[in-house]
Amino acid sequence: MIYKVYYQENAHEVPVRENTQSLYLEASSEREVRQYLKDRNYNIEYIQLLEGNYLEYEQNSPNFRLENA
Repeated sequence: MIYKVYYQENAHEVPVRENTQSLYLEASSEREVRQYLKDRNYNIEYIQLLEGNYLEYEQNSPNFRLENA
């Protein structure tokens, strides 16, 4: 499954919408995504499962770079 993770670079700062970044991760569950990212100093805002048309739309984006957990 492919997940889109919305996050802030620094977990110790107040989240600001304009600073939100995203990455795409292939993992078997949301728990695996969180486990994979735990060593990074990210403030994870939201983890979204991408399926169907949503996944197809994101794959057509020039920013789509898939990481594997």
